[in-house]
Amino acid sequence: MAFPAARQVRPRKNDLAEIHIAAGKLGMDTSDKNPESEYRQMLWTHGRVRSAGDLDHAGRARVVAHLRQLMQARGLAKPGQTYPGRPARPPASKAEQIKKVEALLADSGRGWDYANGMCKRMFKVDAIEFATSADLQKLIAALVYDQRRQAKRIAQEVFPNLKGQA
Repeated sequence: MAFPAARQVRPRKNDLAEIHIAAGKLGMDTSDKNPESEYRQMLWTHGRVRSAGDLDHAGRARVVAHLRQLMQARGLAKPGQTYPGRPARPPASKAEQIKKVEALLADSGRGWDYANGMCKRMFKVDAIEFATSADLQKLIAALVYDQRRQAKRIAQEVFPNLKGQA
């Protein structure tokens, strides 16, 4: 019997912290207990509560989404804040190599899943975080090779008369 995949639920404290930080950046006073304050009105509108601590999971998700939207509209959100799959804090010895891999992936329009898949295939490690510096150097060489192959393919599409000369 197959079980449905478990949903990833963010911890309550993370949501509450994000709500309070975002509200502060937006100039809302979270300590004002007045039910007519902008913060309390926003909580009531999107979560039907007067305190963020009283929000259930769905309410927290609605409030967080609303605050993110407001921050983005006001230009307060960090652009490109997350790049899914990117190693969080690579060791200093690998930081430059990770940046190079990231640049090559961005240039070729591929994501971190591609790099992780290559690491699995080439080095038998689950993710790029577990690759050694020597492995990363080989990965960079493979990505450069792929980049050249893509450039050659594009050049042949743009200039079909140069097929034999490239």
